[in-house]
Amino acid sequence: MIKTQDIVKSFPSGNIDITVLKGISFEVPSGQFVSITGRSGSGKSTLMYQMGLLDYPTSGKVFVDGRDMTDLPLEVRTRVRLQELGYVFQDYALIPELTALENVLVPLLMQGLTRQEAEEKAVRSLERIGLGKRLGNLPSQLSGGEQQRVSIARAISHEPKIIFADEPTANLDTETSRVVLDNFLELNREGQTIIMVTHEPEYAEMTNRIITMSDGSIVDDKSTGN
Repeated sequence: MIKTQDIVKSFPSGNIDITVLKGISFEVPSGQFVSITGRSGSGKSTLMYQMGLLDYPTSGKVFVDGRDMTDLPLEVRTRVRLQELGYVFQDYALIPELTALENVLVPLLMQGLTRQEAEEKAVRSLERIGLGKRLGNLPSQLSGGEQQRVSIARAISHEPKIIFADEPTANLDTETSRVVLDNFLELNREGQTIIMVTHEPEYAEMTNRIITMSDGSIVDDKSTGN
């Protein structure tokens, strides 16, 4: 479903470049739930941003569903992100002035769906994630876990090929984190491909595969047997 080929990412720092990713290559087949782990600064979130087409690598290639995404124009990459990929971030990234329903609705309208089509999909996604009774609530009226579940509903509303989750439980307590992970596991059982960055070993062990990074390189890649 997604493949990286010799991904290098460097950032300028004064008169030198700091290389954060050092030639990363691996593949994720359709339907796999992969966790990317490692210490802070190991490059795991930077890698996810390259895979999720949220940034351009310094060199190397990213393939999504067999298509080379690396050198596509920005507007094409934006369309792929909007129509084929889903994102869940640790800070929820919800618009505070919009209700739960409206937060899920907006990207669907941006895809060109009619208001009725978009609303039906948004309601269905929120109900699927257990928030059918919170459609009219603003983010400030929701708990952290509920806000994160709204972001999951938004990520799955257009049935993406891949969901990218960057530390989705970082701001949540243990019990709420488990609810969020259970949502991901249920989606994965239904065939959803998920790539999750996490620093929590117990959550990584719940996924199908753990990729461990250190100093910009993959140092371990193992199946969990799940």
